Amino acid sequence: MHEIRFHGRGGQGAVTASRILAAAAFAEGKYVVSFPFFGTERRGAPVTAFTRIDDSEIYLKSQIYNPDIVVVLDTYVLRTSNVTDGLKENGTVIINSPRDPSDFNLDANVATVDAVAIAVKHGLGSRANPVINTSMLGAFAKVTGIVSLESVLEATKQNVPGKVKENMDAVREAYDSVKMLKRMEVR
Repeated sequence: MHEIRFHGRGGQGAVTASRILAAAAFAEGKYVVSFPFFGTERRGAPVTAFTRIDDSEIYLKSQIYNPDIVVVLDTYVLRTSNVTDGLKENGTVIINSPRDPSDFNLDANVATVDAVAIAVKHGLGSRANPVINTSMLGAFAKVTGIVSLESVLEATKQNVPGKVKENMDAVREAYDSVKMLKRMEVR
């Protein structure tokens, strides 16, 4: 089973990213569970979302405490919480950042993608509040291989409320531009 934990802040699309990832995996014939966790629901507040993907039916419905992959939509959460807490050995952290993966002192495989620049370029959200979820999913598909780029594109097409072409372009650009410190095969 692949366990993925998304960390972000309200309004960035962590919950939608989790849902789109689940839809992409489901379209590939996998079993999925996806759900959010947040405190006071407001824009900018910390948000965590969880996705489990497996070839067999999934009965576990709890939060993910020992993820294989952590997706960080906002580097602010790296400073305010231990997002790698419980990360499995040889786990991967995918970070929204223009920085090189080697700049992050994490005991994990690290990948970075400048999802903010990609979202702004494609008009997703505003410069002050870019919506970066689909960009992060493009990076996720490339880094992990758990779901194909094609499945992420189709799930994006089916699940984003607007700007479908722009979101699909963001997925592709992030897929092509993600930087990896160490490629990990999680199949």
